[in-house]
Amino acid sequence: MPFKTDIEIARGAKKKPIQEIGAALGIPDQHLLPYGHDKAKVSQGFINSLQDRQNGKLILVTAINPTPAGEGKTTTTVGLGDGLNRIGKKAMICIREASLGPNFGMKGGAAGGGHAQVVPMEDMNLHFTGDFHAITSAHSLLSAMLDNHIYWGNEQGIDIRRVQWRRVVDMNDRSLRQITSSLGGVSNGFPREDGFDITVASEVMAILCLSKNLSDLQQRLGDMIVAYRRDKSPVFCRDIKADGAMTVLLKDAMQPNLVQTLENNPAFVHGGPFANIAHGCNSVIATKTALKLADFVVTEAGFGADLGAEKFMNIKCRKAGLAPDCVVLVATVRAMKMNGGVSKADLGAENVAAVNAGCANLGRHIENLKSFGVPVVVAINHFVTDTEAEVQAVKDFVAEQGAEAILSRHWELGSEGSAELAARVAEIAEAGESQFAPIYPDDISLFEKIETIAKRIYRADEVLADKKVRDQLKLWEEQGYGHLPVCMAKTQYSFSTDPGLRGAPTGHSVPVREVRLSAGAGFVVVVCGEIMTMPGLPRVPAAQSICLNEDGEIEGLF
Repeated sequence: MPFKTDIEIARGAKKKPIQEIGAALGIPDQHLLPYGHDKAKVSQGFINSLQDRQNGKLILVTAINPTPAGEGKTTTTVGLGDGLNRIGKKAMICIREASLGPNFGMKGGAAGGGHAQVVPMEDMNLHFTGDFHAITSAHSLLSAMLDNHIYWGNEQGIDIRRVQWRRVVDMNDRSLRQITSSLGGVSNGFPREDGFDITVASEVMAILCLSKNLSDLQQRLGDMIVAYRRDKSPVFCRDIKADGAMTVLLKDAMQPNLVQTLENNPAFVHGGPFANIAHGCNSVIATKTALKLADFVVTEAGFGADLGAEKFMNIKCRKAGLAPDCVVLVATVRAMKMNGGVSKADLGAENVAAVNAGCANLGRHIENLKSFGVPVVVAINHFVTDTEAEVQAVKDFVAEQGAEAILSRHWELGSEGSAELAARVAEIAEAGESQFAPIYPDDISLFEKIETIAKRIYRADEVLADKKVRDQLKLWEEQGYGHLPVCMAKTQYSFSTDPGLRGAPTGHSVPVREVRLSAGAGFVVVVCGEIMTMPGLPRVPAAQSICLNEDGEIEGLF
């Protein structure tokens, strides 16, 4: 019997009214702002009323470096949340919202898969509650006000050669990466080089996901640097007087979105910053609210642990005062085989030797995560082609690393298949053995922070940065930004900056191409290698297969 597709499973979900999901968490109807029958925002007033409650246990789900074989990080996050509820724990999950660009491009959706999904899957992967549109609009308002300020006399003395603020759209469109704006004569303004990023790469997105409340949001928006004057002094968003109106556009987007899993367990789906150019985690306000509402909160971080988990620990936890009680590291037998040199076409055949060869990547991640002082459990996300010998090879390897690997069949069986994983994770979290600490302090130099990550997480020998980059870092330190954490922007496919270098490479260098100050979000972006902030569509985009069927239902989303 063929397996149902994700969207077929999601379409058959027996969803409860969102008020019932809220009631199970103790959220009164008047504090739920419904978007239809199956999703709602939670009011800021209710969130404010929770602050004296004790926090639940925080579980981070991360993964090995992604491969074309698939790892299933979000699927495991959802499955673990369902599993915790199945064994009698009061648990919530917190994940990111999906960007339209990847949905219509190559990556697909971000709602989980199989029998471990968040619903409504179609809404979540498309417009959802409009948060991304609000972020795009707020960003675009600042873009318009900045050029308008220059047009009407340039009171701030902006050097139009040094405008830092690019435009955004929530779509993959390579033709917009570099453009010239304001062409067409005097009435259209002053021509200058410009460009677009995808919305999830906007600093506004990062700020929304790190802000505690609306006043914090406005403060951070005002702190954004949009341009420089001829004397190289910064021009801030508040100098353009855009921060107030931007906050108005974002007031509803700041409120977390409540939805449910296929098994009617509560989930917050809120925010979605890029895991390369930003910190790749759902919003602080959603995570901290969930910790007040549930005994266990399962959240995830984007891409592999060398990017997502590192930024979760060093940026999100540092800024929000969070500390994970346990980390779940997702791996698959298929990905181990790919790391061991097997082509995607040959992944179905048993190959224990390739599994053993590919486990080096997994071992590196285990070691890195332990260096943060947090207990680690490996979740082997089960595929139907996995053999017992291959699964045992992964378990044996993980045991040698001083950790434990548990096979989880949530994709196929839902919470029944993740109950064993959930029980072990709960046991570890409740034992209270986590001694979490970021791997660098606030008060070392920015370049030392970059070196710490490059050497301790990537196992590089050195960081290569020219004088211009080093001087820029020193200038920011002189301007009072030296205490900020660094946000490494590099390929997700390797510990190195070479996407083709799989496994656990050593002896490599990390070249820093440029550094960017996200003064509002509160981190310094370190661009290593070729990183795109505006993706392009593949030769055959997923959009070609997305349509409505005769019953008006969406087909082709995955």
